[in-house]
Amino acid sequence: MQTLVLLALIGFAAQLVDGALGMAYGVTSTTLLLTVGAAPAAASASVHLAEIGTTLASGIAHWRFGNVDWRTVLKIGVPGAVGAFAGATFLSGLSTEAAAPITSGILLALGSYILVRFTVRGLPRRRGDRPLPLGFLAPLGLVGGFLDASGGGGWGPVGTPALLSSGRLEPRKVIGTIDTSEFLVAIAASAGFLVGLGAGGFDLGWVLTLLIGGVAAAPLAAWLVRKLPARVLGSLVGGLIVLTNTRTLLRATGVGDTVVGWSLIAIALVWAAAVGWSLRAHRIERRGAPAAVQPALVGE
Repeated sequence: MQTLVLLALIGFAAQLVDGALGMAYGVTSTTLLLTVGAAPAAASASVHLAEIGTTLASGIAHWRFGNVDWRTVLKIGVPGAVGAFAGATFLSGLSTEAAAPITSGILLALGSYILVRFTVRGLPRRRGDRPLPLGFLAPLGLVGGFLDASGGGGWGPVGTPALLSSGRLEPRKVIGTIDTSEFLVAIAASAGFLVGLGAGGFDLGWVLTLLIGGVAAAPLAAWLVRKLPARVLGSLVGGLIVLTNTRTLLRATGVGDTVVGWSLIAIALVWAAAVGWSLRAHRIERRGAPAAVQPALVGE
């Protein structure tokens, strides 16, 4: 019973972070299930089945708050679904441990760029409202969907930094679009796990508790993303990616827990300083001080 209550709380917290930052539901939830002894495929399968409900609730909430760019949802979501189905069937029979360091290295580079870009220079300059091309979104969706299903998470860490870096969408719409398109990814991944593992691959108790917590947090997260300053939001996203993927890379090198712990503490301190700097810069700009880049509230 205690485990189920903990899972519901984790589902709530994970969806709150995911809905506000565009990532971390799958990574957080899957990590917890692995710590209680779940097999990687069963953990990812159960999380993705729960995500059908949480992403639907999140997508509806983001839509009601005007956070979704529908031109982008299908362009990235459909290829993402294809990649997710392939990733789920792949994980059902194979381990992805060998690919983890490579994936984390790519994500670490993206996260570092986002963290530095938003902290130092603020909101990326908009390049107009032209829709993002399919040639950019389709490969991004395929890779993100495959990694999400095969690794238990990855749709947000791949998609959110890439869309933020494009400068074509406001940060709040990047997050809302990624969360909404993930509904298609979750359906396809669940179908792939059903084919690869059968119905017995899902733990319905885990699914239900994660679903309850995630659905409860979805409206709050969609509201929160409208209130956070865009510059601060970018620093939060970048720092989260750097922190999580640095841990994965250090673990892959086989260094001791002490080194990993102190390294993560150092990164967390730098991350906190970056967020504080961005918040201070935002407040100065809001008071009318001159700035090279004039970021606005995400909801403006």
